[in-house]
Amino acid sequence: MSPFLTGVTWLLLFQCAGEAVSRLLALPVPGPVTGMLLLFVALRMRGRVPESVGTAGDGLARHLSLLFVPAGVGVIMHFGRLAGEWLPIALALLVSTVAAIAASALTFAALARRQDAAADEPAPGPGA
Repeated sequence: MSPFLTGVTWLLLFQCAGEAVSRLLALPVPGPVTGMLLLFVALRMRGRVPESVGTAGDGLARHLSLLFVPAGVGVIMHFGRLAGEWLPIALALLVSTVAAIAASALTFAALARRQDAAADEPAPGPGA
């Protein structure tokens, strides 16, 4: 089997496992998100990303724009409803965008401080 198909198979298995865990434990988190967390834990335990999973991830990322087609179709299908509720939708988009930018900025600032602190530590001497 090709590395791409092997990688996609692993990704789908983790998605199915996440779906099962979310349903069995009645988690308020979608199954694919739980599956992604399980995949992350498995990859961290393994210490590296298998070639097949990397190949599948790269291939899917190259064609990520195709995943927006169903969303665009949904917007067109429900345009009347969206037109009637544009203000709450616009406010939700604005607030979530500002929150995402703030979270990114705070994360960057924390990581920059952490990196500066690590750079300021003296290197261990020859006897250490």
